[in-house]
Amino acid sequence: MTPPPPEYYGWGRALRARGPIHRPQNLRALDMLAPAFGMRRSYGDAALNSQGPALDMSGLDRFLDFDPATGTLTLEAGARIGEVAASFAPRGWIPAVMPGTGFATLGGCIAQDVHGKNHHHAGSFGTHVSEITLRQAGGEVIVTPGTALFQATVGGLGQTGVITRAKLRLAPCAGDLMVVTERRARNWAEHLAFLDGSQASYTVGWIDATATGSSLGRGIIEEAEFGRGLSRDRKHITRVPMDAPHFALSAPVVRAFNAAYYRRVPAAGRTVLKSMTDFFFPLDRIHDWNRLYGRRGFHQFQCVVPLAAAEALRAMLTRIANSGLASPLAVLKRMGTGRAGYLSFPMEGYTLAVDFPNRAAARDLIRALEIDTAAAGGRLYFAKDALAEGARIRAMYPELALWQQEVAKADPTRAFETDLVRRLNLRSA
Repeated sequence: MTPPPPEYYGWGRALRARGPIHRPQNLRALDMLAPAFGMRRSYGDAALNSQGPALDMSGLDRFLDFDPATGTLTLEAGARIGEVAASFAPRGWIPAVMPGTGFATLGGCIAQDVHGKNHHHAGSFGTHVSEITLRQAGGEVIVTPGTALFQATVGGLGQTGVITRAKLRLAPCAGDLMVVTERRARNWAEHLAFLDGSQASYTVGWIDATATGSSLGRGIIEEAEFGRGLSRDRKHITRVPMDAPHFALSAPVVRAFNAAYYRRVPAAGRTVLKSMTDFFFPLDRIHDWNRLYGRRGFHQFQCVVPLAAAEALRAMLTRIANSGLASPLAVLKRMGTGRAGYLSFPMEGYTLAVDFPNRAAARDLIRALEIDTAAAGGRLYFAKDALAEGARIRAMYPELALWQQEVAKADPTRAFETDLVRRLNLRSA
C-alpha cells in the first residue's frame, strides 16, 4: 500500500498542504519544475502547494564565492541568512538587510523581498542583490537589476522560476557585537516620536498590544550599532517539546507578561551589549516557538501604512488592544522607501506586526484590520498573510499588472503556482 504524501505547513501552522516533496542536494539533482521553498518561515501558505509537488531547497546551501574587494557573496538559494552573518561578521561583513529569523533562506528573502530593523535607511533585501539565477522550463536564466524580470522575481513569490543561487552585496560592519540602547515609550505618541527621531543604524519597537487608555501604544524602543569586543553569543538553545494548551496565551497571561516585559527596562533607559544573534534573531533561541500557540497554530497580521495614516494605525491598535486577543509578539517599525520588486511590501510609513492564536475571533479581527489597512492606503505582507481576500489585497499593489505580464512569460504553464497565489488569484487579470 502506497503511503500518503506528507503533510507540511508554514510557520503559523494554521494552513497546511499535503503533497510530494523533493529535496535536491545539488543542482544536478534539480530535475523538475515545481514551487520551491526553503525553511518555510513564511507564516501562511506562501510556501505551500496542495495541488502538486514542491521543492525543498534547504539542501542547496553552499557558499560558492566571495569577493573581499566588493563584499559580493555568491551562494545557493538554500543558504540561511543567520549562517551568512555568523560566518562573515568576524571578517567585517554582514548581510545588509536581515529579517527577524536567521533561518530564512536566501531564496526566501528574495522571493519576499524581506526587510529588517534598518529599512528606514538601508531599504529592502532585494536592493542589495546584484544577480539571480533562475531555473525555468527553458533552462537557466541570469537576472540582473534594472530588468522587468528582476522586478518580477524580487518579492515575486517564486512565480518566475526556481531561484537556485544569487549574488548578494554584503555591508561592512565593525564586528559581531551589538551596542543596544533601550528606552521606554510611554504611549503611542512617544513611540512614534522615538521612531521618527532615531538616527541609529538599527531601530525597532516592541509594542504592548494589550495596553489601553493613556498607555495605548506603550513599548520599548531598541536602537543598535555594531561594535567590537568579546562576543556574548549564548549557545544554549531552548526547545518547545509539545504543543502548548490553549490557555497558555490567554488574555490575563499575556497582559501580565507584557507588563513585566515593559518594566524590565528602567524608566531612565539603559545601554546593553548583545550578541548579533540575540539582537537580530531573538526568537531563534527557542526552537519550535510556534508550538506555544497550540495545535491550531497562529496568524500574524502585518501591515504598513503611509506616514500620513498614523492615526488610522492608532485606531487599528485600539481595535487590537480592546479585543484581548493579541500575543506578546508585537512589533512597530518606521519604514523608508526602498523596495526592489513589483510586489515588494515596503512603503515609507509605519509597519505593525501582531501575532494572534488561531481562533475564530482572531480571524474575524484580522479581516477587519485588513479592511482598515485598505482604507488607510496601506498594504499587507504576503510573507505573513493567511486570511486576506484577493480583490482587496490585489488593490494594495498598484504594479500587479506589470508583475503578471512578466510571470505569464516566465511560467506560461503555471508550474510555480502556490496556494497563496491561487487563494488571492494573483495571476489572473
